[in-house]
Amino acid sequence: MAEDKSEKVLVSFMCQRCSQPLKLDDSLSSFSEHISAELNLPIHSNPDVDLESQATSFDHYIPPCRLVDSGNGFMLISDENELDSLSHVYKRKAALFDTLSGNSNIDHPLCDECTDYLIEILEQELIDAQADYNDYLAYYKMLQSDTNEPKLSELEKELDDLKVEGRRALEELEALTKEEIELQTAIGEQNAEVRRLDHEREIYYKEYTKHQKSYTQACEDSRSLECQLNYTNMQLDKLKKTNVFNATFHIWHKGHFGTINNFCLGRLPSAPVDWSEINAAWGQTALLLSALARKINLTFERYRLVPYGNHSYIEVIGEQKEFPLYGSGGFKFLWDTKFDNGMAAFLDCLQQFQEKVERLEKGNKMFCFPYRTNKGKIEDNDASYSIKIQLNSEEQWTKAMKFMLTNLKWGLAWISSQLNSDIEETMQTDN
Repeated sequence: MAEDKSEKVLVSFMCQRCSQPLKLDDSLSSFSEHISAELNLPIHSNPDVDLESQATSFDHYIPPCRLVDSGNGFMLISDENELDSLSHVYKRKAALFDTLSGNSNIDHPLCDECTDYLIEILEQELIDAQADYNDYLAYYKMLQSDTNEPKLSELEKELDDLKVEGRRALEELEALTKEEIELQTAIGEQNAEVRRLDHEREIYYKEYTKHQKSYTQACEDSRSLECQLNYTNMQLDKLKKTNVFNATFHIWHKGHFGTINNFCLGRLPSAPVDWSEINAAWGQTALLLSALARKINLTFERYRLVPYGNHSYIEVIGEQKEFPLYGSGGFKFLWDTKFDNGMAAFLDCLQQFQEKVERLEKGNKMFCFPYRTNKGKIEDNDASYSIKIQLNSEEQWTKAMKFMLTNLKWGLAWISSQLNSDIEETMQTDN
């Protein structure tokens, strides 16, 4: 098909750096063969380069581009089959650019801006190359001016020495390598020993922790036992110092009445006391005198005390008689004399106890009962008070009961002092 002559077809080149289309100068359309031969010469003279093959080579051929007008700009179309139909002018331009590209590391053609940038780069490279040249030239001149150039024999001797030193260094390196192997083996053995010791240490600390726990528990038990022992010793000392008689029998007074363990012993018209309380007080009194007599190994003559609570009594030895130490009526029953006989017999036993204590004291005037007893009466200086109810007033009988309890309290105090002395002697003997 014939090509339309009216279509505008433009053939041109593009920049090999920025790929922009180029408009070549008209002077490139024709140049002489002499200029072409000079362009084909290599930039650096090298006898190994074939100039003829370099001049005619199309290895760096740059294909042309056809630019077609369009509404949005340019469309680049390239077709290698069109190479055979290129004009002679285009061939010459292509040969020119291919020659320039083959003789340098830069592909052609280039636009003005890329050419200016390339010139700047080349100028900088030229400056650097000139600086290197000046440095090498100065160093070369310095070497030429140096008159102390070493001789060949000296250099050879130095080389031999270096070889000997090298062999010695290799031998030393071999020895060090062997030593390193031995050290690595020793390190391995030591690491194994460390692991073994770590294992043993772990076992040791486990055992140590176990024994430490046991030791701590034993210490706590020991402190606990020590505290218990101290408490027990304190209780023992307290018990040793405690008087059983004082703790069991508390003799005191309540107004005109003498009391034993808070039981009143006596009666007054203004303060009548129930007979059950009086009988209980007589039971405690009989029990106290019986215990005091046993403590000094006293056996009463003619009578035997029988503590029996609020129904205590006294037996007449050899006569099978019993006199009660309890009452149930007032002072009107004149025919009931058993209670009076029992109280008189009790006072006789108290007199025997006092005489035994005084004998044990061996006339020690430091201790003496406050009241004397004689034939059923209690004497206070020049006055005497009957212990019987019959033919007696309540006030007199109550006072006699109070004096009797007072003598018992003194006897209790004397027995307590003897017990404390025995305890102290026993403690000194134990120590």
